[in-house]
Amino acid sequence: MQRNSILLYGANGYTGELIARYAAQYGLQPILAGRKKDAIEALAKELQLPFRIVELHDSNALNAALADIALVIQAAGPYHITAQPMIDACIATNTHYIDLNGDLDVFEMLQGYDQAAKNKDIMILPGAGFDVVPTDCLALYLKQQLPDAHELTIAFAVIGSALSRGTSISTLHKLGTPGAIRKDNKIVYEPMGKKGMSVRFPGYKKPVFVMSIPWGDISTAWYSTRIPNIRTFTAINKSAWYFLKGQTVFNWLLKTGFMRSIIMGILKMQSAGPNQQVRDKATSYIWGKVSNVKGESVEANMETPEAYSLTAFTILVIAKKIISGDYKAGYQTPPVHMVRI
Repeated sequence: MQRNSILLYGANGYTGELIARYAAQYGLQPILAGRKKDAIEALAKELQLPFRIVELHDSNALNAALADIALVIQAAGPYHITAQPMIDACIATNTHYIDLNGDLDVFEMLQGYDQAAKNKDIMILPGAGFDVVPTDCLALYLKQQLPDAHELTIAFAVIGSALSRGTSISTLHKLGTPGAIRKDNKIVYEPMGKKGMSVRFPGYKKPVFVMSIPWGDISTAWYSTRIPNIRTFTAINKSAWYFLKGQTVFNWLLKTGFMRSIIMGILKMQSAGPNQQVRDKATSYIWGKVSNVKGESVEANMETPEAYSLTAFTILVIAKKIISGDYKAGYQTPPVHMVRI
């Protein structure tokens, strides 16, 4: 097997399976991988793709599984658990790494591998899906329109879709933890949903209420643009926002194993994620604004396919570019790589 193979780890998850099913449209035949043999083998048989079963905690087996692999698509979360063992294996085996992460702390952790990746001539590009390709690309576009931008605000809304079970479980792990912003070039923690506002997305019929969240751009948009002050927002029901505003009172409860086990049981009963009919009808809206110290500002908007569909598309476009030799060694953010598409 030539070393231009792609390993799709977590192929049996909701988004991993979407990537596997769309791969042929991009001329790619990834090796499906994960730890659940029955699920991985069944999907591989259906799609007529090879597969491998390996546990992330078994470093020797993981290194062996990557020995002939050019690129890993890490689609298994939650990433604060899964990212480090996989990136360690990628560094050890000279294997490119991309993932679907949206966890601010994981972006920062992976940035710490920049020099190691450069030494091995491999690329690390986390957030290669809806987290954070469109928002980060919009951030870089805005920076180009106002080069001395001092502040960046980004808001997004996915209208007509819902969270997958995997995303919900990853969110569960963050319950009771603070939000974050970028202030004077540093990450500063603050209560989740501290700020709220209404945004009008061109193309959508009415204003949408959004609240501040620690979206990945707090990390990645800074690396892409060096704008020192960044705040990110997502759509939420305004009543739910008022409820979250009082979360400091019950954060201790959300962090308890008892409460999390109850919520986990509920999440495991929900569907894997939105079906194709829902995804085809849903739309993602993104709005961004930059301003400088002189009070000048620029706004821009973006409209994309539904978030999970977009994730499958962008991850496969990026993967195809990398295995064709179009990459830049070290830690990279999506706009740096995507602008050449």
